[in-house]
Amino acid sequence: MWNRKRVLVTGAGGFIGSHLAEALVRAGATTTAMVRYNSGSLIGNLALGDADIRSDLRIVSGAIEDSDFVYRAVEGQDVVFHLAALIAIPYSYDAPRTYVRTNVEGTLNVLEAARRFGVARVVHTSTSEVYGTALRTPIDESHPLQGQSPYSASKIGADKLAESYFRSFATPVTTMRPFNTFGPRQTARAFIPTIVSQALKSDRIRLGSLTPERDMTFVSDTVAGFMAAGSTPGVEGETINLGTGRTYSVGWFAKRILDLMEVDKPIVQDGERLRPASSEVMKLVSDNTRARNTMGWSPTVPLDDGLRRTIDFVRSHASLYRTDAYVK
Repeated sequence: MWNRKRVLVTGAGGFIGSHLAEALVRAGATTTAMVRYNSGSLIGNLALGDADIRSDLRIVSGAIEDSDFVYRAVEGQDVVFHLAALIAIPYSYDAPRTYVRTNVEGTLNVLEAARRFGVARVVHTSTSEVYGTALRTPIDESHPLQGQSPYSASKIGADKLAESYFRSFATPVTTMRPFNTFGPRQTARAFIPTIVSQALKSDRIRLGSLTPERDMTFVSDTVAGFMAAGSTPGVEGETINLGTGRTYSVGWFAKRILDLMEVDKPIVQDGERLRPASSEVMKLVSDNTRARNTMGWSPTVPLDDGLRRTIDFVRSHASLYRTDAYVK
């Protein structure tokens, strides 16, 4: 399927995007990796991958908010995976307009470029945060959308734009809605690498609320879901959950990681890390029936295996992780 396909990955310097770009190269795709422009020519998480794979990537730097740049990157592509986004929920409280510009206007640029140049498939990235706290479980794709943070509101807006382009212009877009993804290269803005890095460096584990429950998928499984969405016929116009269907609390994950690391440290709640009460999403657990039935996708990496691989990565890249301050 992927051999010699011309594929663009926006947000390729990010956590999931870097793994996806590499997987596409391994599958034979002619892959362009779009990363955020910066004066240091840094390529984000792509720098942490296999140098031989990286040499087969075409890397372009720019801004997803710049329509001219996006049009040039999209032209000539067969498939576009759109992952470029601002994702940190705490920072969205400080800079909501920036989230609209990046997540909503950036998505509009990708959709309009795909429409203009006749891209065969756009895979748009959503998030389980758009569901808010579960009103029923497990959460299927028809669950109401609830904007419980400026971040989730911006992603709801982006998702609706994707839906509108399919309905209005028959743009072949599929929306993937991953529940929480974890694994190597994830930053300490996510709670699993936060726990691991503090277990290595700090005298205690400082977290926000310990009671929210999350459905965690290892990154290679999420990547497999994205690639299935890019290659499976008949999923245009669909929104598809990616998740395991199992959920555990943040506090449970902290204890499990400490057990796997054979570390005994206190776990404490840090008020600075708490979301506003009405903004916290208390439970996310996926119904992945549609992914199984339409794409033949299901997660394959056991939770403990994924946690061990993440622990190994953080341990070998400890210098990447700050534990002396809360990083939004």
